[in-house]
Amino acid sequence: MTAQNVAVKDVAVVGAGPAGLFAAEIIARAGHRVTVYERMPSPARKFLLAGRGGLNLTHSEPIENFLPRYGAAAEKVRTAVEAFPPSALIDWANGLGAETFIGSSGRVFPRAMKASPLLRAWLRRLNELGVVIKTRHRWTGFTAEGGHSFKTPEGPIAIRPDATLFALGGASWPKLGSDAHWVETFKSAGIPVTPLGAANCGVLIEWSEIFRSRFEGTALKRIALTFEGITTRGEAIVTRTGLEGGAIYALVPNLRAALRAHQSVTLSVDLKPDIEHSVLAERLAKPRGKETLTNFLRKAAHLDPPALALVREGGASLPEGADALAARIKSVPLTITGLAAIDRAISTAGGIGWLALTDELMVKDHPGLFAAGEMLDWEAPTGGYLLQATFATATRAANGLLAWLATAETE
Repeated sequence: MTAQNVAVKDVAVVGAGPAGLFAAEIIARAGHRVTVYERMPSPARKFLLAGRGGLNLTHSEPIENFLPRYGAAAEKVRTAVEAFPPSALIDWANGLGAETFIGSSGRVFPRAMKASPLLRAWLRRLNELGVVIKTRHRWTGFTAEGGHSFKTPEGPIAIRPDATLFALGGASWPKLGSDAHWVETFKSAGIPVTPLGAANCGVLIEWSEIFRSRFEGTALKRIALTFEGITTRGEAIVTRTGLEGGAIYALVPNLRAALRAHQSVTLSVDLKPDIEHSVLAERLAKPRGKETLTNFLRKAAHLDPPALALVREGGASLPEGADALAARIKSVPLTITGLAAIDRAISTAGGIGWLALTDELMVKDHPGLFAAGEMLDWEAPTGGYLLQATFATATRAANGLLAWLATAETE
């Protein structure tokens, strides 16, 4: 069915983040009337915030390495990404004039290194397609007639579109729009929702006052973190309440699961992952003469001040002997007492349960109601995987909605 002979339907998209806007684009291209409802004064606010750090759209690694990033529980996300792979997202961005490039880490960015030029071009395209975006429209629930109610500046309204696609996000950065207000309403309607939790967030550590005051905001560079046999590399930033950064974020799913069963867990930090234990021990076995131990460690192990302090953190005395000292440097134990608050997390885990959805991301017990993006129960590390899955699930849901409309038309 083409845009020329399609029976035009009214479609509501609830949420004007990247998932909602991309779904709106696909549906409008098919010839339907699309209205996007957004509670904030302007669309895609979290998308713009992400762009301040360079707007990491996706990643260039081979798809066979890309897909496992979504974990064993997200088969439908992986299927969506296979159907709308990184190359498709790159082509879309390039088509909007946001020419992309691959960074040294393999991550893909617009050359402008920000989201605002891309968003402006995108909104112009949506306007040309006839998409209407209504801001300051907060979804407040389902109506008895099978429609939706909204709170607006002019007062409450109710609509009853032919189909609806929800893209209200998770619960991170609620001031930018995703405040998870939909969760209880969906659950009350019989739609199962896995509890939302912080993802790609910092961890809580009870630092000593000396360490906190001296090193808050500094980076632990070129380290390796290990938890339950999983090791990640990168750097971590010391915060007032713990650590954050890419190396930490990759371990959050495992840490979250462990913290559900225990009040605290222990993470191991290798401050010199590129040096074998035996080589480091050999360096530390050399006579230090009159040098202080701190100065000797700085020179022999090439430890910077934050790393040196971390070796001593927690009041534990340094072990004697080169072998034991090398072991401490390559395995500093840190007690994790929790995860940082969800409202400051980069993303969230949890969402609408997969068993409640069809393969096309329609809610099984609510025909014509689809969902995409962070409303679904999945998570992924930073590095381009979050936005890629957001666009891919939007594509899946939008195409599913179009197929459902076509089927409903012939019945």
